[in-house]
Amino acid sequence: MTRIANMVWKLRIWKDTRGQDLIEYALMAGFVAVAAGAIMPGVATSISTIFSKISSTMSNAATQGS
Repeated sequence: MTRIANMVWKLRIWKDTRGQDLIEYALMAGFVAVAAGAIMPGVATSISTIFSKISSTMSNAATQGS
């Protein structure tokens, strides 16, 4: 019985698409930022600063969560 319940749980997780839109928008924003940095070199430093802040915030959140 545990095996069947485990399989049902995996199928539910596999078919769950609730966070998909947010990830797609984040990826698209990242692509636009990289393209803007490639086209306009003056903006590249600002984009780099923003990504560094996001990275440090996510690292801090990951260490606090564990």
